Formats: sequence, structure tokens, C-alpha cells
Amino acid sequence: MAFLPPSSSACHHRAVPFAPGTAPWARPRRGTLRLAVAGARSGPTAGPLQPPPAAVDRRRCECFDLHQQLVPYAEAYAWQKSIVKRRGELSYSGEDHSDTLIALQHPPVYTLGTNGSEKYLHFKMEDAPFEVHQITRGGEVTYHGPGQLVMYPIVNLLYHKDDVRWYLRSLEEVIIRALKSAFSIKASKIGGLTGVWVGDKKVAAIGIHGSRKIVYHGLALNVTTDLTPFQMIDPCGIKDRGVGSIKEILKKASHGREIDDTLLLDMAYHSVIKEFAEFFQLDLVTSPGCSFQVENIPS
Repeated sequence: MAFLPPSSSACHHRAVPFAPGTAPWARPRRGTLRLAVAGARSGPTAGPLQPPPAAVDRRRCECFDLHQQLVPYAEAYAWQKSIVKRRGELSYSGEDHSDTLIALQHPPVYTLGTNGSEKYLHFKMEDAPFEVHQITRGGEVTYHGPGQLVMYPIVNLLYHKDDVRWYLRSLEEVIIRALKSAFSIKASKIGGLTGVWVGDKKVAAIGIHGSRKIVYHGLALNVTTDLTPFQMIDPCGIKDRGVGSIKEILKKASHGREIDDTLLLDMAYHSVIKEFAEFFQLDLVTSPGCSFQVENIPS
């Protein structure tokens, strides 16, 4: 399959329902987004992270809930970029009054960070098993697919803490708190690595990029993900550690008891957005879909 660079054309979202028989979820129409999963190495942090001081009035955050739908990567990427462009213009004039959070799943796809190397791929580009996209986030190659909760916060750091490293570590903290709250799973950070780990297995990958103090991309949490496609790559360029999922951890703890995939995804989604809103002191406002037009945006 051909290597696909970042899309530069406008696109219309064609979200595919993930779980038949579940309640219908809103479908995005036109918008923008960009993938957030990465594995950039970073130095250890000192002491527990704390959210920014609570404000009298919480900042608004528009939430697009598509967590039970599959959204093609190129369309999600264009949706995110469109939001970043619009928010950047509003920020310049002091009118950026709302952050954004998008939750969804992707069909199987590999993504490479800006300086990602093909040496971490266990296949030739012309024979790729799935689409491959090179994008602007940091980090090396990762995989996205059904059963993985992908969340794209688009946040203006001027209204939180103008520190990209703090923000990256904060996303890790949100996931750690969500896993403990919803599943009693003890997760952690590992010094020198980005992401969230349970033992020596990575359960969540994180990658971000910033433009005019607005950060985007985000996180990918393996909930019920088929982990087989990770065997075709060195995830995030790391060769000596594995990849895990919430379902895998819970099945092992319950001695193989079957767990409903849809329920797990719902639990993960609600726990992550709750911890996200609390940590960043945001008032989440759920939107049914996208209503704005996407412009042609250069890659």
C-alpha cells in the first residue's frame, strides 16, 4: 500500500458505526483533527503533577463524542487542522473562548511522526498492510485501530499553563487517574519515555504539536484493541518493551472471564473525559457533530 503524506484537501467525515446495535452516535460532517499518538522520549519529571489553579469560572470545552465510531484517519486529521486554524485566528484577536476535545476510533492505520524513521517498520512501504501517514506530531511510528480510544484535545495553553512539557505530562496523569478510577488499574510513567505503562507494557501513547500556543494531536488508549498489528512495527521506536490493553489486563486479573467490549469502551471514555475536565478545570459541552466548513489547508 502506498505511503500517504498528510492530506491537504478538504474532506467530509464518513464515520463508520463501530458497534452495531448500540445507541446511534453523532456523526461528524466537516471539520478537522490530527492524530496524537506518539512516543517521543523525554526526561523524568520531579514530583506529582498538579492541575493549574482553579479559576472562578471554568473554561468552556466543546466535546465531540464519536468514541463508538470509526473515523478515517485522513478525515480526522483534516478536521483537527481546520479547528486549529480557526482557533489560532480567534486567539490572535483574544477571542478564543473555548477549547476542543474530540473522541473517536480509527480504522487500522500506521502513523509516523515528523522525523519518524522507516527503520522501525517491519515491512516495506509498498507492501504496507494498512495505510501509513506521516504527520506533524513528535515521536516515531504507532498503530491505531478499532477498540482504541483516540482523544484529540485542542487546547490553548495561554489559558492553562504555557509549558508544553507540563501539558504532555498532564495528559499522562489524566490517563493514569482514569485507569485507577474506572478499572482499579495501577498505571505509571517511565522516566525518559512518553506514554502510560502497566508494568513493562505501554497501554497509552501520547504525541502533540503546537501552533500559536494551541496544542493538538493527543492520546490513544488501548481498550479492546487487537494488538497484533503492533508486531509489524517497533511502537514509538521502542524495541525492548511491549504493548498492552485494558481488556488484556482485566481478563488476566479475572482468569479469562469475557468482558463486553462496548461496555469497556464506554467506561474508558467517560472516565478519561471526567479526569480531563477535572485536571484542566474545564466545563465540557457536548456537541452533536461538526457544522463548519473545512478549508483547503496546506500540509
